[in-house]
Amino acid sequence: MKSDTIAAIATGNSSAGISIIRISGENALSAIDKIYKSKVKNKKLSEKESHTIHYGYIVDEQEVIDEVMVTIMKAPSTYTREDVVEINCHGGIVVTRRILETVLKQEIRLAEPGEFTKRAFLNGRIDLSQAEAVCDIINAKNQIALKNSLKQLKGREQEKIEEIRNVILRDIAFIEAALDDPEHISIEGFSEELLNHLDTNCNALEGLIKSSKDGKLIKEGIKTVIIGKPNAGKSSLLNILVKEDRAIVTDIAGTTRDTLEETIRLNDITLNIIDTAGIRSTDDIIEKIGVDKAIKLSQEADLILYVLDSSVPLDENDDKILSLIKEKKAILLLNKSDLGPKILVDDIKEKSSHPIIITSFIEHTGLGDLEELIKKMFFEGSLTIHEDIYITNERHIEAFKNALGSLNMVRDSVINQMPEDFYSIDLMAAYEELGKILGENLGEDLINMIFSEFCMGK
Repeated sequence: MKSDTIAAIATGNSSAGISIIRISGENALSAIDKIYKSKVKNKKLSEKESHTIHYGYIVDEQEVIDEVMVTIMKAPSTYTREDVVEINCHGGIVVTRRILETVLKQEIRLAEPGEFTKRAFLNGRIDLSQAEAVCDIINAKNQIALKNSLKQLKGREQEKIEEIRNVILRDIAFIEAALDDPEHISIEGFSEELLNHLDTNCNALEGLIKSSKDGKLIKEGIKTVIIGKPNAGKSSLLNILVKEDRAIVTDIAGTTRDTLEETIRLNDITLNIIDTAGIRSTDDIIEKIGVDKAIKLSQEADLILYVLDSSVPLDENDDKILSLIKEKKAILLLNKSDLGPKILVDDIKEKSSHPIIITSFIEHTGLGDLEELIKKMFFEGSLTIHEDIYITNERHIEAFKNALGSLNMVRDSVINQMPEDFYSIDLMAAYEELGKILGENLGEDLINMIFSEFCMGK
């Protein structure tokens, strides 16, 4: 663990009302004493009480750089468990960088990405799962992702892991004690108790792994592809969802030749949405490239929004599209209902089991149920903020799967009446896998890689 003092700009690299320069380490207080000048004669900031804020100036030798508010926070009751100073200055880019340069002259180095949070982890204030939750909070794309990350930061995932690990550890301890002292500790009947513990822990792990499917969609968004024949209203749908004219809309079929991508929020759901070229048989080489791309993207999508022009009858192109999306999660939007339908819902139901919504993009009708329908399709209608958490981190998911595999091996050993020391080996493997999520027994390179994904100043 490095004991030097670090500093960085903790706010965005743009003009704003206020910028914050954060300093952490054993020289933080002595450094601020050298560059802070109070408006009134008073004792040094290092002598002030912890968690207080002070009004004055930052100076570089005799030159006043800016009028500031400085917060003093003394170890160990800080984010990093080190002495921390935060300088609140005016939010101009030039003045913020000038103050940072002045700070760095005081035998302080520039912090690496995520180094403040890394120090919080290394100093035992938070575990690694909580540290990763900090990064997830910053990158949250919607309200549910934010609240889920906040629960992880508060230790909800850690609690679940510790519950499982404590049971595993007690079982290991009993087995080892019985093997060391068989005259006084009998292992008779323990197999049945162990199987009950395994059932409970395996069910818990399976639940956490199962939640990761929803967690991935919450964190990264639902990859959504809009498909349909030319001039069905695909680009109009994109513009409605984005709430601006992102796609060119004309009455000419085949206007869209390439894909157009946007990220939108439908309240608590994030859609990574792609508008594609109209799918039809064509001899136009450029249009055909667009059609092939639309077909490829539809196969990779989490969700397909198939827009049909209900004012014209179904044809062989519709049959091709319905066959293409037969095994996919899709919503069929019968558009242009204002023109008088030539396609009835029953006509579609004969060819597809996908849910259908009747719409008119001109009149903005029929889209009110889209969000709830997506929730129902992806989250079984239960995408809500509750006591449970959604696992969103791939590293955690892998560790949960490995731990589950080890516990299942213990179960097999018990059922096959293998020697008890076999139980301990696999129980310990599961215990250590879960510990990796919290940051135990991880190599320095992996830890550095995790924190390198953080933004500067965090």
